[in-house]
Amino acid sequence: MMTTSISTSAQRKMAGSLAKQFAAWVVAGLFVAGFFWSPMGMWTGMIIGAWFVGTQRPLRGLAWLLGLTLVPMLIGNWKQVAAHGAGALVWMVIAALAMVLPLLVYRLTTPRLPGLAAMLPLPLASVAMQMAVSGWLPGWALGLCFGMMGHNPLLRQVGDAFGTATVTFLMYWFAATVVWVWTHELRAPYYVATLAGFGGLMELLAWLGRAGGVNLRVAPGTLGWIAGGGVAVLAIIPAVRARKAQAGWVNKSETVAMLRSPVTGAALNVDSNGEALVSEAGERFAIQDGMPVFLRPEDLNGANLKYNHLYETIGGFYDDSQRVACAMAGFNRDAYVMSYLSKLEVRLGDRVLETSVGTGLNFKYLPRAIRRFGLDLSREMLVNCQANLQRWGMDGELFLGNAECLPFADESFDVVFHVGGINFFSDRGKAIREMVRVAKPGSLLLIADETEEHVKAALENIPITNTYFKGRDEAVSAPVDLLPEGVEDVTLEILNVVGKNRFYALMFRKGTGPKAAMEGSELEVACASA
Repeated sequence: MMTTSISTSAQRKMAGSLAKQFAAWVVAGLFVAGFFWSPMGMWTGMIIGAWFVGTQRPLRGLAWLLGLTLVPMLIGNWKQVAAHGAGALVWMVIAALAMVLPLLVYRLTTPRLPGLAAMLPLPLASVAMQMAVSGWLPGWALGLCFGMMGHNPLLRQVGDAFGTATVTFLMYWFAATVVWVWTHELRAPYYVATLAGFGGLMELLAWLGRAGGVNLRVAPGTLGWIAGGGVAVLAIIPAVRARKAQAGWVNKSETVAMLRSPVTGAALNVDSNGEALVSEAGERFAIQDGMPVFLRPEDLNGANLKYNHLYETIGGFYDDSQRVACAMAGFNRDAYVMSYLSKLEVRLGDRVLETSVGTGLNFKYLPRAIRRFGLDLSREMLVNCQANLQRWGMDGELFLGNAECLPFADESFDVVFHVGGINFFSDRGKAIREMVRVAKPGSLLLIADETEEHVKAALENIPITNTYFKGRDEAVSAPVDLLPEGVEDVTLEILNVVGKNRFYALMFRKGTGPKAAMEGSELEVACASA
């Protein structure tokens, strides 16, 4: 009789995975409950708002949050509207604005703030707003914005002793802290510490109020000026950091020497202000938010235009949606990423280019002592990649451009790879030839993407993505037939870590002979003249 056994290590991993999956479902349940139970919703609502505004472009996020705030407010307080008519409606709109404007300040400042300072703009802006409207907004409308104390005896005690602004600051600080822990992908103990620390602090403040009859209220005007001044100081830091990143291109001579115009193939230089890359022929490519912009209107056509619209829409919550889906499915995302990255030949000090870099997740798993370069067609994805690199303490050069016409000189990179996206390029063959052109002779290249089975099983059935993937003219297939002449060691693998036949990895090596070098030069001319 044959028997099988599971190792103790495997059992622990299985148990740990199930525990994480269970915890993910519990947390998701709490957030769902917050939509129906106000004592829970006053906490989860602030956390969702702080998270959501960080996933959107500022004005789009403001519009969404205003709508999502105002509609429930009108439904829950329709009696006020019925009794006072248009006047009550106007006050509700103002109250909704008072709630979401601090989140806009948070969105504009936090991504570029270092460390724990990123948690301060939201609570400071909320206090400043509360103090600004408390003198003239009707009491019932003010309660809609900052009336969270009524739901919790502990909060009322803290508010009685230290003022409602203290409660506002602490609660929004708590929301910003939870989001900060989430975006930095810290482990469960950090969430426990945040909850315990916040609860302990609130208990201490309430005890001080009860024990000593403490009344440390500060005049609203003074509090408003202090909070507003704090926001102003924090707003200066991102502006200074952005300006520094912009001007930094003047000192990146080694990187600039690698760059070429995607239009003519001409060498580029940085202008005296560090605001653009220019060629001797008068071409000018702007540098915006520290990223050179090589994207041209003609690059956005066909499939590139269609799918770029998708990534511009989902870029802000792309990472988070994957994390949540993986957690709730009990899926090991680390194992999935390493299933293809482990095939790369990355050495310390290498120049590594990822085309269609997206939010930069793959960089997180590569050795730190490399030089990272990423290019993408979507500005929204690159903005989030920039934020990720900052969170991970990594340097990297990011470029907005078309992978079918790379703005780099021949043989610039030790490692070139692409993960996810090439299936739906306008010209897959051209993008692959460009990868080969900029790679050094003998280097191993990687292309990984979904199979047709995965597209049908997942992407065609997700509400946001299904309209982009249904009704395709041709099925997805690994682009083996599009590899240029001269490549060697071609290997195609199906990676089953994400499910049977769901993901492929195509590896090939750039040749070292004279034919490979000649072919790369011809490709540069073809790209430049396209």
